[in-house]
Amino acid sequence: MSWAMDELEARARRQLDSLTDVNERLARIVATETSPDGEVRADVDGMGALVGLQLSDRVGKLTGKQLEQLIIATANVACQKAFAQRAKIYEEFSEEFAGLVAAPGSSPDDSSPEARPE
Repeated sequence: MSWAMDELEARARRQLDSLTDVNERLARIVATETSPDGEVRADVDGMGALVGLQLSDRVGKLTGKQLEQLIIATANVACQKAFAQRAKIYEEFSEEFAGLVAAPGSSPDDSSPEARPE
């Protein structure tokens, strides 16, 4: 193969590896939050789905409505944490991927109109 084809293949491999890495990192996200009173612990995945819920023995003293609100509030904070982790991963990925899609010998910003010579 020619040097250009080798370079194209290597760049495509790096891009694919980067995509695989980001997907694996997203799949591993689990955020946990415990209510301020320690009665409820909620675990959510990177999509915000509840994947774990622990209730203390003391929750029996709460009304159904109080327990519902406590579970929802705790899971909501866990979701915020999970989504913050997702955002960080996507931000890092975007920066990395921009460098991977740039043409060899150019910077990612070389395609902007300001970077083109007149």
